Amino acid sequence: MEHMTRSVLVVDDSAPFRATARALLEARGYRVVGAVADGGEALAAVEAMRPDAVLLDINLPDADGIAVAGRLTGEGGPAVVLVSTLDAAAVRGAIERSGARGFLSKADLTSPRLIELLGPP
Repeated sequence: MEHMTRSVLVVDDSAPFRATARALLEARGYRVVGAVADGGEALAAVEAMRPDAVLLDINLPDADGIAVAGRLTGEGGPAVVLVSTLDAAAVRGAIERSGARGFLSKADLTSPRLIELLGPP
């Protein structure tokens, strides 16, 4: 059932990463409702699309992804999973304060941990 499929918004300034993330998520059964390049677009897209989850880059051209995560999480908000090329240890404290469900290195996007963090498709 299409309406039961978990919806995901991808937020990253790299077009190749957005395309790769979309392909990997769709292959796992998620419905990617959008892919945007910066924090402003992310906030607008979440408001308009109401995705179940957001895959959010920490380093965005117009905003700090961790601050964006803090604005998205909360009562009724989407599950937010932060991604970066940075090592998790470098951003651990900030991730915990952001309210995000967790962090995944971009290199680990094919890891089963992604499903744990986003929730099952």
